[in-house]
Amino acid sequence: MLPVDSQLSSYVCAWHERLSLQKKFSTHTCLAYQRDLASFFQFLSSYHGKPVSISLLQQLTRGDWRSWMSDRHTKNLQASSTNRAASVVRGFYRFLTKATGQEFPPIQYYKTPKKPHILPKPLTISQAQQTTEIIETHAHQEWIGKRDLAVILLLYGCGLRIGEAVSLTRAQAPSQDQEVLVIVGKGNKQRRVPLLPMVIEAINDYLSYCPWPLPQDGPMFVGARGKKLSPRLIQLALQHMRRAIGLPETATPHALRHSFATHLLSAGGDLRTIQELLGHASLSTTQRYTAVSTQQMIDMYRKTHPRAMAKRYK
Repeated sequence: MLPVDSQLSSYVCAWHERLSLQKKFSTHTCLAYQRDLASFFQFLSSYHGKPVSISLLQQLTRGDWRSWMSDRHTKNLQASSTNRAASVVRGFYRFLTKATGQEFPPIQYYKTPKKPHILPKPLTISQAQQTTEIIETHAHQEWIGKRDLAVILLLYGCGLRIGEAVSLTRAQAPSQDQEVLVIVGKGNKQRRVPLLPMVIEAINDYLSYCPWPLPQDGPMFVGARGKKLSPRLIQLALQHMRRAIGLPETATPHALRHSFATHLLSAGGDLRTIQELLGHASLSTTQRYTAVSTQQMIDMYRKTHPRAMAKRYK
């Protein structure tokens, strides 16, 4: 139960409906937003010693906001998590302003912690090849290996998120001559991604060996018991693999998506096209990969250029 009064509770329910029905956010996103707002209400109720009401929200001060930020910091929550929670609360305040016609404090100007600038950590081309090769070796032994190969090729060969890959239905299985795959990403936005022949071959190979019946409206990828495949199983498969071939701990399913973008960019890919392939809403998100490519160029220069090496040993 949320620590809110009945009036505010009705607005929270209306806000939930707006997220799912009007904005068409995914179930995962809606639940994350609900948790963020609930944590804010829990703090505010405990801090003021009473249920949260519209009146209390109207009286929110910078001091209250800073105390919430401090509380999250004390709990060792990451700055990115706190920034997301703050964005959710701001969005709820905007919703309340429109829904009630009343005035609320300008919390959009209240500060949040600075988000650390963390670059994606893609695999090198040789590491990505090693990964697919070792999975391909396992794929000859059992249908689960064939499944893992198909999923990982979708991540690295098509730039899919792990959640997008395991959410594909049997009806979306590509035909032999199919060139693109339609993906429903974040915010229910559709995008088209090109299909490599090896990706189609891996998917069809898995489907022909999968021992479970796969109805057209059911999941394409299933676990050992025939239920929808959990992303965790692919994470574990990569974890075992990176230990076997000495890959860094950053070699995760999402790192394969990063590698897809970085390798395309390094080969001369257009930033706008890569944005479309990844399904990024903002170009600024895709531009992170330019920093990765630049850093790789700098590292190579420092390791190999005679003048750079001479400077290092002075």
